[in-house]
Amino acid sequence: MANAMLQDALDSLSDIFSAPFRGVMVKSVALTLGVLGLAGFGLDRFALHFVTTSHGWLATAISVLIGFGVLAGLVLLAAPTTSLVASFFLDDIAAIVEREIDPHGPPGRAAPLVESTLAALRFAALTLTVMLAALVLFFIPGFGFAAWFAANAYLLGREYFELAAMRFRSVADARAMRRYYAFTVFLNGLIVAAFVSVPILNLATPLFATALMVRLHKRLERQALAAA
Repeated sequence: MANAMLQDALDSLSDIFSAPFRGVMVKSVALTLGVLGLAGFGLDRFALHFVTTSHGWLATAISVLIGFGVLAGLVLLAAPTTSLVASFFLDDIAAIVEREIDPHGPPGRAAPLVESTLAALRFAALTLTVMLAALVLFFIPGFGFAAWFAANAYLLGREYFELAAMRFRSVADARAMRRYYAFTVFLNGLIVAAFVSVPILNLATPLFATALMVRLHKRLERQALAAA
């Protein structure tokens, strides 16, 4: 199993640098930068609205502090915004990987618009929650990083595996499959958690995690059919 996991991870890492994935990455990064630019401008205007001092040096100092605050906010929002934007392309990414690893198999079903929108919002909220939890947990000596890593592995592994499984089965069946293979999904989630911990590269987490969990779902499905 370890060899299969490692090979899946290497193949998924290779995928994110392939032409189809690069196209999605460029679109998602461009949209993310646009959203963050608008958010930064809005936050800056909103904060400056409350600055009423007429003292030149004090106004300048406050403006600088606001600038740093806005920058920190944008850094915090970068990952969830990327997840939100990229989530709208994940069905396309999953379809590419499915054709790559099982060209003669039945194609997966793209989620309906409402369902995909809810999934996108859930991914963004999950990413933001994990990042906020990380800020808290990192201050707990000897426990923080391990807890953050395990939480990432469980949450991200669960979400992305269910996304891959729901292309071929109902929501209830996808969740049942994820629970049945909970330990295997968690182990693969550890790989996603390691990916998330790498700055800059973690902006490609939705693409990498989707490719990895599509491979895992297909592998488990083949194993179940062989054992039947």
